[in-house]
Amino acid sequence: MNRRYFKTLLIAAAVIGAFVLFHYGCQESKDLTAGDVAEEVYVAPGTYDDFYLFTSGGFSGHIGVYGLPSGRMFRVIPVFSQDPEKAWGYSEESKPMLMTSHGFIPWDDAHHPKLSQTEGIADGRWIFINANNTPRVARVDLTTFKTAEIIEIPNSGGNHGSPFLTENTEYVVASTRFSVPIPNKDVPIDSYKENFKGTISFIKVVDDGEMDIAFQILVPGFNYDLAHAGKGSSHGWAFFTSYNTEQANTLLEVNASQNDKDFIAAVNWKKAEEYIAQGKAKTFNTSYFRNYFDEKKHMGFSEEKKTVKVLLPEDCPGLIYYLPTPKSPHGVDVDPTGEYIAAGGKLASVIPVHSFSKMLEAIENEEFETTIDGIPVLKYESVIAGEVQNPGLGPLHTEFDGEGYGYTSAFISSEIVKWKIGTWEVVDRIPAYYSIGHLCVPGGDTKKPWGKYVIALNKITKDRYLPTGPELTQSAQLIDITGDKMKLLLDFPTIGEPHYAQAIPAEILMKNSVKIYPIEENEHPYGIKAEKDARVERDGNVVHVYMSTIRTHFAPDNIEGIIVGDKVYFHVTNLEQDWDIPHGFAVKGMQNSELLVMPGVTETIVWTPKEPGVYPFYCTDFCSALHQEMSGYIRVSPKGSNVKLSYGTGK
Repeated sequence: MNRRYFKTLLIAAAVIGAFVLFHYGCQESKDLTAGDVAEEVYVAPGTYDDFYLFTSGGFSGHIGVYGLPSGRMFRVIPVFSQDPEKAWGYSEESKPMLMTSHGFIPWDDAHHPKLSQTEGIADGRWIFINANNTPRVARVDLTTFKTAEIIEIPNSGGNHGSPFLTENTEYVVASTRFSVPIPNKDVPIDSYKENFKGTISFIKVVDDGEMDIAFQILVPGFNYDLAHAGKGSSHGWAFFTSYNTEQANTLLEVNASQNDKDFIAAVNWKKAEEYIAQGKAKTFNTSYFRNYFDEKKHMGFSEEKKTVKVLLPEDCPGLIYYLPTPKSPHGVDVDPTGEYIAAGGKLASVIPVHSFSKMLEAIENEEFETTIDGIPVLKYESVIAGEVQNPGLGPLHTEFDGEGYGYTSAFISSEIVKWKIGTWEVVDRIPAYYSIGHLCVPGGDTKKPWGKYVIALNKITKDRYLPTGPELTQSAQLIDITGDKMKLLLDFPTIGEPHYAQAIPAEILMKNSVKIYPIEENEHPYGIKAEKDARVERDGNVVHVYMSTIRTHFAPDNIEGIIVGDKVYFHVTNLEQDWDIPHGFAVKGMQNSELLVMPGVTETIVWTPKEPGVYPFYCTDFCSALHQEMSGYIRVSPKGSNVKLSYGTGK
């Protein structure tokens, strides 16, 4: 092949390549901008996404973070479950975050992320999420995307109906899914109606985010499912769905579906504060843990609390009311004005929408059907504003677009139904693939939704993606709601089972992201400020390695004099301070996890060598062109040997 012919081929290939790149680059731009008409032929990388989407990880115990409209997953935030990638629950600093009254619990079932609010609008400070199995609520700091606090909820048999927020994040509200004896005790299960109770908990959130149980309300032994606090006109109230008002304890699929109506519990938390101030609360002895992460010391801490204040409805008139609601309600959702309270009855043929003002009027006029354990049951016809007819089969959850419409997921018929507030007429519907549970409109639970999209969170993906064995991916679907008709734009897979999600404009979070982590602010007791401070110290069979890491070496990177059976604590300080330069650390034979050490941070992992030999350690997180060279050795000698403890870096 002569040079001229070869050159001609190269030019042709370049032209074809440029055309393909241009064509498919434009096509990708169109897809990723999700239905917007692009004026430019090229969208620069990183400019596709207008929103952050936070999804629950379900059985993974984590939170997933995605961009919208691209559907790209950015990261996973570990919360209630151990995560070896980030050493969450493995490092000595993070272990206290997973302490409970039952001991160290390294897993949970996380369902409902909720963004903090100010004046009823998501403000981007924190996101909260619940643990359903071992009842807990976590707060994640969105300046760092790191779990900052986890509080356990006592007197609860399952924390499903949380962590829903009042409009200024005064409280996280929570309700117990499974009623149990309170205080818990050994009783026959078939004594359910006599001995089992539920609780509704109000967790106070102070200005810096710190949480504590302010009070609980002891309620009849139903199953309390989901919640939302009031806003605007209904600020000061919170609403909780309940089912199994039959109080069955076996074969609930039949025995908890007998009544035509179950209840929404309406709680006047302003009135509760008055009763607490008056000393009306009982003090229950219990045990629960509050765990928090100190960002200066880079360490988690646990504190056990022993008592909680409990209000009894029979002692507190006006505290709580039941609103009859068909049938086995799941979601309870408050429209942007705070006037309308929509319920999703899983077995209902309509979507009942209650009126807050009618509820107040019915309370004033004492329009009660009956009273249960001191809780008045309001008449259905006295509080109902309207019923959405033909809402699909299995309506579950409603969010709002701020333009006068509600969007409800229908699980059994696998669709989203759009209906008009006030007339209650269905105006559009779109299929979901398949078995949609919750859905999300950006800001759709706030006073001022951002609208634009609705995201379907689907339970089943059979035939939607490539098969991966019997464990198929979960999924979300992005749907445009800017026109008269909803339009499906994108399918994308998600982690875990996405029960619930929240979305917020990217610009709100981006401006608050921490970019510099000053090493001088590191107050970790085993941290070091410079490489010259690196050292190894022995105390009996406990060895502390004060190690630094920086592109592209460890100090020290050669250690001798470690003995079989020593308990070796590696305290690794990342001397980098720019936000995008983490370093990893792992030793051969380590039985917990690697470390992923963020800039300016110290983290600790424990290693106990079992056999003599030389063990390499290395950086596990790509940091530079010489990442492969970032390694070292540890010499381990037999028990009884007299090898001197020594260490160093270079000569």
